Amino acid sequence: MIKTERKPSKNNGKSKKTAAAAKTTAGTLRKAPAGRPGTVQPGSGATADDDTVIIALSLPKVTLSEPMSAYFRKCEEKLGFVPNVLKAYAFDMAKLEAFVAMYNDLMLGPSGLSKTEREMIAVAVSSHNRCYYCLVAHGAALRQYSGDPALGELIAMNYRAARLPKRQRAMLDFTVKLTREPWSVEEDDRERLRRAGFSDRDIWDISAIAGFFNMSNRVASATDMRPNSVYHAMAR
Repeated sequence: MIKTERKPSKNNGKSKKTAAAAKTTAGTLRKAPAGRPGTVQPGSGATADDDTVIIALSLPKVTLSEPMSAYFRKCEEKLGFVPNVLKAYAFDMAKLEAFVAMYNDLMLGPSGLSKTEREMIAVAVSSHNRCYYCLVAHGAALRQYSGDPALGELIAMNYRAARLPKRQRAMLDFTVKLTREPWSVEEDDRERLRRAGFSDRDIWDISAIAGFFNMSNRVASATDMRPNSVYHAMAR
């Protein structure tokens, strides 16, 4: 469960107004003060249909396997919702289970990369590919893990504008080159990562995560996959 707080605004110092700090969880947003521009409620405005029309394909509904049913319940308990990508894959249990296993191994399993660094790779790849779903969903995850909303925005817009440590800059340079021109990756590129402090196992993980999100970006874009509307306000 992700919570953020927003401080009440001041009206140019002319009048003092108090309000309870806004607390945002998976599905709750503060109602905007009357007469002022405010936060759009999840599932309204530009995201009005994103929680109901998840993809542009008409695929059959099937009964979740027991392991996937338990996994969906775990998502509800921990996040407050089931990510739409899981619902999109739920027409085929073999595909859903393979996707979940690969994702959890790459993003949550043992690695020399921190969870923040793994999300940075996901967002940098998705930024280059302009993937709406992954930029929104993993932008939220990056803001959460890093505790720095501005970092999430910088990586989504242009990671080169972020004042990153040399290690992370080298990681994202490699990631984007692998995304943009995979045929051009050479030993010099791997050596730059080694000089930045990455082991050969780390280089494998960077490459595998970049490859996974290039695949996910293309499936999401091909099917017009829509992210859960609650992601937009998370960890800001």
